[in-house]
Amino acid sequence: MVTLETPRLILRRWREEDPSPMAAVNADAEVMRWIRDGSVLDEQQTRGRVQAWEREWESQGFGLFAVEIRSTGELTGFTGLSVPDFLPAVEVGWRLGRSHWGQGLATEAAAAAVRFGFEERGLERIVSITQVGNEASERIMTKLGMHPVHETVNPTGGRPVRVFELSSDRFATTTR
Repeated sequence: MVTLETPRLILRRWREEDPSPMAAVNADAEVMRWIRDGSVLDEQQTRGRVQAWEREWESQGFGLFAVEIRSTGELTGFTGLSVPDFLPAVEVGWRLGRSHWGQGLATEAAAAAVRFGFEERGLERIVSITQVGNEASERIMTKLGMHPVHETVNPTGGRPVRVFELSSDRFATTTR
């Protein structure tokens, strides 16, 4: 089982008790504002997503980690790697509960996931996708060393998105 640790976080695989606190994150309209069509998810839908994320770990060798606050053990959301349903790529993504926004936790978690993807899984390229206008996510992508490469429309939400990328070569030169 893969577990990553950062100064403030533990990134780990999902546990049986995790869908309920993750559902609370997914039920917040402000958290979900920039996700697909902006719809919130209930606990049953969240449980299905967690199961799908775990299946991706088994099939891809990577996936979305549950993100836990080290000092309290609280589940605050997720970060990790996945294959988006509309691009042939590996994407780093994140979603944290609103009470943990603005503290640099998403950047800290996503940076650990990017490092894992390049150093442990040998990926050549990682993208991140955000809806046009989501400046907070774009700031995180920039902090990760990513740069915008193109815009498209996400067919699952019908909204315009901007795709950022980071190559393994650029990652290697920026982390030394």
